[in-house]
Amino acid sequence: MSIKSASIASLVAGMLMAAIVAHAASDVAIPQGARLKDIATVKGVRENILIGYGLVVGLKGTGDSSADVTAKSLGRLFGKLGLDVEKNAAIKSKNAAAVIVTARLPAFARSGNAIDVTVSSIGDAASLEGGQLLVTPLRAGDQAVYAVAQGSVTLGANADGQGKNFPTVGRVVSGAMIEKDIENNFNDKKSFRLTLSQPDFTTAARVVTLVNGELGGKFASARDGATIDIVVPFNYEGNTIELMSRIENVRVVVDTRARVVLNERTGTVVVGDRVTLLPVAISHGDLSIEVKGQKGKGDRILEVRAPTVADLVKLLNSLGVQPKDLTAIFQTLKETGALQAELELL
Repeated sequence: MSIKSASIASLVAGMLMAAIVAHAASDVAIPQGARLKDIATVKGVRENILIGYGLVVGLKGTGDSSADVTAKSLGRLFGKLGLDVEKNAAIKSKNAAAVIVTARLPAFARSGNAIDVTVSSIGDAASLEGGQLLVTPLRAGDQAVYAVAQGSVTLGANADGQGKNFPTVGRVVSGAMIEKDIENNFNDKKSFRLTLSQPDFTTAARVVTLVNGELGGKFASARDGATIDIVVPFNYEGNTIELMSRIENVRVVVDTRARVVLNERTGTVVVGDRVTLLPVAISHGDLSIEVKGQKGKGDRILEVRAPTVADLVKLLNSLGVQPKDLTAIFQTLKETGALQAELELL
């Protein structure tokens, strides 16, 4: 296979122009930036993990066959229910299974709310299908009981609707009732802290500028590339909920490092919109590619947007370029300095 560098260069340039035009057109309809609530979290406002140990009964011979922990649990359960069982009696039942029950306790959870729970077998049970989870206390890291779970276990089906993906893991929808409130006097706070999901100095500075502009004063300040402290204005004291509702909808243009992620097994390439490519000539096997600057204007950096690079990779694949060749090409671009971005290989 032999490809003329000129035709490749012109094709790449055409794709670049098409991508830029498409991007410019899309900017008209799509709001600029991401909402602050989608890129940052409020310190202290988060989910908590709950965990408990329980028994699933009513299985059709698919439970634990010889797990000692299940037998002991059944013995204790029978004792609490008033059924006398000899101390050393061996209780075996393939219709029961020992399980670990987990759940996520939402922020601002209140007593009486229902949450879903996940049930996972810890013995040698073959399947939890059709089982019933018995009353199971769920504790947080402080060992306090925050919810109690019970209910019918359901298993998810495969994409084709046939069979079960993981028969030893199931869910109980709305299966836990919250028993303890999570106290958080958020509305009375005098200040609070935001943490960016992806730390970046430029993004943090933009958040500070936009929040101060929204509130009409210097109320926000950045401690570092991930942390923004906000002082509650006097006119919002005792009403921090309304303040947060206003701030979290501020749109911020998120700044990120130029990055290329390449999966060598599949040949998939994901490229950020800030990736640039310097003029370069590549020869790999029978393939020759030359990227030049614009005619008449001297060499210049070509801005490569994600759709353009994806089309380029698709083109190379259609010409018989294998994933390993894509990896080699991008590694060469990076080593020579032509690829102005971080390169991550999966």
